[in-house]
Amino acid sequence: MPKVNQMQRISRYGVLLILMLLGCAGSGRLRHNSPQEAYERAMTLYNQGKYARAIEYFQAVFTYGRMHEWAADAQFYLARAYYRNQEYLLAASEYERFTQIHRSDPRVPEAEYERAMCYYNLSPPYELDQTDTRRAIEAFQLFIDRYPNHERVADATQKIAELRAKLARKQYEAARLYERRELYEAAAVTYEAVFDRYPDTPWADDALVGAMQAYIAFANQSVRTRQPERYQRAIELYERLLQLFPDSPLLQTAETLYAEAQRHLKELGAASLAQGRTQP
Repeated sequence: MPKVNQMQRISRYGVLLILMLLGCAGSGRLRHNSPQEAYERAMTLYNQGKYARAIEYFQAVFTYGRMHEWAADAQFYLARAYYRNQEYLLAASEYERFTQIHRSDPRVPEAEYERAMCYYNLSPPYELDQTDTRRAIEAFQLFIDRYPNHERVADATQKIAELRAKLARKQYEAARLYERRELYEAAAVTYEAVFDRYPDTPWADDALVGAMQAYIAFANQSVRTRQPERYQRAIELYERLLQLFPDSPLLQTAETLYAEAQRHLKELGAASLAQGRTQP
């Protein structure tokens, strides 16, 4: 290839590269001359699903202030754009800002519900830290308390039940871990705490049966003088299970544990009676 043609080709590549770089640099610029224009560009991008770019234009609306006629709409859809972009913490923050600045806006209930949904989406599997789960429960409950007749109350109630079941599962698994380590007193107390805190969850009857089993194992480890009260506690838990969950699929397991606790109590009673007879 002639040297001059090679140089021309390199030169053309260089020009194309420069033009591409300039084009990329120019594409990042926001073009607007008013809050209305910035908002309209933002909404066009939002409706196209280009949420990251829409966020930039929604934020540009606020360079003209936060109290003009386009500010409330921009704030609301800024929060929604973050939500649609799965940036839930930022979305929650912007929803909260909307409810604080525009308290009389009719979309405030919707914003509060969607803020709760941000934390709902951040709620991790039960094995992990449940801070966001608790935040979601608090936010949904606040929404229900403030807007008891809102059409989304039923959904918020269902979400709370789902999240509470997750918290119950986490504590139930902690009790199981204590039990596997043969820390039966800690297991029994933790199982009971699951029932006490989350009696409305699917883990409540599991927790009562787990507590029965743990108390029996704890009694078996105990000195004779402390055994009766611990076997008796297992019996009381069985009676509670029978009263509150008469259709529980765990009743057969609970009946076996109940019979075991009763047998141990009778043996202890017989031993005490025999010991009393041998004393002068």
